Amino acid sequence: MLYPKQTVTRTLEDFSGLWKFKVEKGKVDPATQLTNPQLVAVPASFNDQVFNKKVRNHVGYFWYETTFNIPNEQAVKRNVLHFGAVTQNCEVYVNGQLVGSHIGGYTPFEFEISSYIKAGRNDLKLRVNNLLDNTTIPSAHQESVDGHIKQQNRFDFFNYAGINRPVKLYTTALTYIDDVHINYKVTDNQTTVSPAIKINGDYDRVQLTILDEDDQEVASGNEHGQLIIAATHRWQPLAAYLYRLNINVYNKGNLVDSYTKEFGVRTIKVKDHQIFINDQPFYFQGFGWHEDSLAHGGGLNLPQVVMDLNIMKSMGANSFRTSHYPYAEETMRLADHLGFVVIDEVPAVGLYESFAVTLDNNVHAGKTWEDLHPAKNHKAALAEMIDRDCDHPSVIMWSLANEPASQEKGAHEYFRRIVEYAKKLDPQRRPVTIVNIMAADADKDLVGDLVDVICLNRYYGWYIDFGDLSKAQADLTAELKKWHQKFPDKPIIFTEFGADTIAGMHSAQREPYSEEYQVDYYKANFAIFDKFDFVQGEQLWNFADFVTEPGMIRIGGENRKGIFTRNRLPKEIVQSLKQRWLKK
Repeated sequence: MLYPKQTVTRTLEDFSGLWKFKVEKGKVDPATQLTNPQLVAVPASFNDQVFNKKVRNHVGYFWYETTFNIPNEQAVKRNVLHFGAVTQNCEVYVNGQLVGSHIGGYTPFEFEISSYIKAGRNDLKLRVNNLLDNTTIPSAHQESVDGHIKQQNRFDFFNYAGINRPVKLYTTALTYIDDVHINYKVTDNQTTVSPAIKINGDYDRVQLTILDEDDQEVASGNEHGQLIIAATHRWQPLAAYLYRLNINVYNKGNLVDSYTKEFGVRTIKVKDHQIFINDQPFYFQGFGWHEDSLAHGGGLNLPQVVMDLNIMKSMGANSFRTSHYPYAEETMRLADHLGFVVIDEVPAVGLYESFAVTLDNNVHAGKTWEDLHPAKNHKAALAEMIDRDCDHPSVIMWSLANEPASQEKGAHEYFRRIVEYAKKLDPQRRPVTIVNIMAADADKDLVGDLVDVICLNRYYGWYIDFGDLSKAQADLTAELKKWHQKFPDKPIIFTEFGADTIAGMHSAQREPYSEEYQVDYYKANFAIFDKFDFVQGEQLWNFADFVTEPGMIRIGGENRKGIFTRNRLPKEIVQSLKQRWLKK
């Protein structure tokens, strides 16, 4: 699926703006206007816009509606409605007719609507739900109580829902470029590009041209040949370089479709407990992050994304993980341009039957792989993520799950199939990981042999050894040695570690929850990381405080492990991080 663009042969309309919104309380006829709706902005989650606690926390179905106009000359073209993401699941109606449906809240989908529209005014409705259960990713326990749906999420972030990413309508001719994947092989300084291009309709000639960043042609050919970049300028971490592949399709001498796709050239290799990008060892410095902001909720807030990445870059960060779902494609495109290295994560979070955020963090053993059945949706989400992101040079690793019950019986069999599936999908054969939870330590984990890189989420000094950083260092050291003994050739990246910190809270005794303790916590962890050459990265949890479900340890309904507050005010740890990372 191509990212929607306006070109010399394609038109593009953005449906961002005010839409009608209504919670479903009874049967709704998609052929009639919504009654008594309210207005909400799109793209954005509905939850915080409505300013009504009952509606904000509604679990079930809700409706969106807008109208759009089609000029006479556009009505005879191929019209495609593209959704960046709708969370979690939706049905799409045009002029009262069901066009299609989609399951999954974090990847794009689209429908051709040419046979559903007419010249003039048209009606667009979405029936959306935020329902999760034992088959979905993310995962939740769902039950009906007194006729109402009750849902206990197995993850620690708020389940923001709605039309979270842009909705766009684009046109093509009846002959059109349906999909493009940039496939390349690097030999020394030369790159052989063999793009896979899918074209529907009648055509007799395809012209391919590769341009560099100075708009100079560096290679040309047709759809059946190979294109050679003789002196390749590599895409490098924090030093991005992007080429453009121009595709022009002709029929009987006429240009019928044109599309341009950016790409970067770089190599990835995992060897001798190190990760190499362009044959140079790479150490991850960065963050876990969330699509979470005031009023937007989990919706795309592009100015904040730009600001956040610029803040990270100014601190010396070079990477982030899309925790715990693929981010908006606009974010991925920005990462390509800024040179950020990305661990791209499918929304397989909560694959742990007994997981809950509690005061004692008591996650007990269960029968996850007997009682949960997410494989179908897991594979579908993987396919959509890899199809969308496989040409982003920023993406150097796939994360196939966050904190699953990888120590429970059945985990190895389940993830063996998931790993095999992911590797078949990716033409670049990137490394894969499964982000490990503390309960599945080196003695208990059953899936470490399946992955290329060991990624650990560890909270010694917080959830374990609370307030005792000396013991935390000893316990972390002991576990690291076990992982290395078990998998001596695999690099280890810390994809989460952190401590909740109340901004502005200070302690002369440097007690937990104070800004001073957060500084001490990170310094204690860094001291251990620096002792082991097989530790190849540190991504703090989290870049900024974010909204989650309220609880005894979630003050104000936020996870406060951010090094910035939710509105991006820095905590004391920021200066220490800059000093560490800018020296490396």
